[in-house]
Amino acid sequence: MSKVAIVVLADTEGGEGLGRIVNALTAVKEFKESGDDVQLIFSGAGTKWVGQLANPEFDFHGLYLEVKDNVVGACGFCASAFEAADSVKDAGVCMLDDYGANMSYRKLINDGFHVLTF
Repeated sequence: MSKVAIVVLADTEGGEGLGRIVNALTAVKEFKESGDDVQLIFSGAGTKWVGQLANPEFDFHGLYLEVKDNVVGACGFCASAFEAADSVKDAGVCMLDDYGANMSYRKLINDGFHVLTF
């Protein structure tokens, strides 16, 4: 069984960001369906995706719902910096503050996770 942490860093602006979030969600789904230990984390500008994904009108809301139980959280510092803290909280996603106000990549590595970034 693999241990994988998928971290979304892509911004919500432009087609590239949309491609990255869809690929990230699809990767989480694939690992989940295979019985792997997979986590989905939002960091940097990627914290802005949480509000969009939680919106039932968003095209990929259904895909998000399929993997929502694998969402570990969003970087607290980044969510605040990118003005996404309210939408993260409204979506019921916790703020990660393992390294000061930031999420910790070191903790993920020490816990045996392979880290993939999108």
